[in-house]
Amino acid sequence: GIRTGDLADLRVLREKIAENVAVKNRIFGTLGLPPLDAESISLEYAGWAEKLVPYLRDVSELLHERMMRGENVLFEGAQGALLDVDHGTYPYVTSSNSTAGGAATGLGVGPKSIHGVLGITKAYTTRVGGGPFPTELHDEKGRTIAARGDEFGATTGRPRRCGWFDALAVRTACRINGVDRIALTKPDVLSGIGEIPVCTGYRYKREILKSFPTESWVLEEVVPEYRTLPGWPESLHGAAEFDALPRAFVDYLRVLEDLVETRVAVVSTGVERGQTVLVESELRGFIDMTRVRLERAT
Repeated sequence: GIRTGDLADLRVLREKIAENVAVKNRIFGTLGLPPLDAESISLEYAGWAEKLVPYLRDVSELLHERMMRGENVLFEGAQGALLDVDHGTYPYVTSSNSTAGGAATGLGVGPKSIHGVLGITKAYTTRVGGGPFPTELHDEKGRTIAARGDEFGATTGRPRRCGWFDALAVRTACRINGVDRIALTKPDVLSGIGEIPVCTGYRYKREILKSFPTESWVLEEVVPEYRTLPGWPESLHGAAEFDALPRAFVDYLRVLEDLVETRVAVVSTGVERGQTVLVESELRGFIDMTRVRLERAT
């Protein structure tokens, strides 16, 4: 295959392009398609190389240097844990490891260099595309959540499927990622929606499952077991501190913590950057709170 580093040597790049084009042209020939031209592709890649090569760097080495200097390094995942090719709802997964361990393998840092994992989950559950979704809503409440939460795929623009919070799925995600604390997002979407069911287990045939099934075909047949909690009519947007959050929402949050066996350290109460409530008692020892306060003030 052709790697970004090959752009630094046009001779190597041209040879690799020729090898790849030869293979593709044999396939194209059997399909009656016109062949690719290796030379024109090489010229196009050479133009990209001129622009990109100055920015190429061994990312593993760069990160190691920064961490050795005591600098903070933040790794951010791009997809949900249950889309992981090894640990997700196969075959409805992505092509890579989207769990926290993927940061180590993808960036070339040792696992021991990662000092903490903050798991991000919504106060309800969403999914893009196909695949089993036990708590999916097909009614007006589901459409309301989708509209309020602006639930469209960030890359594809596809509408996200919405459902009630699935504690089994989130607890599994916390386990396979080694999550230390949770950042709970979009609880403001649920304000004023009425009572809120939370999935606490699955019924499969005559059995009650208390853990997330590893087989998608089982997940497609389960019936969710719910615990219904009171909602909160108040808006969360004005809350600047944890003590300012509505009592009913805090009760909801505590139930989620118990079900997923992980504490919440951050609550997002709106779309703006400043609409974030930090639970300092949970963050202390996990991150440097002095740095957090400084950065929020600037």
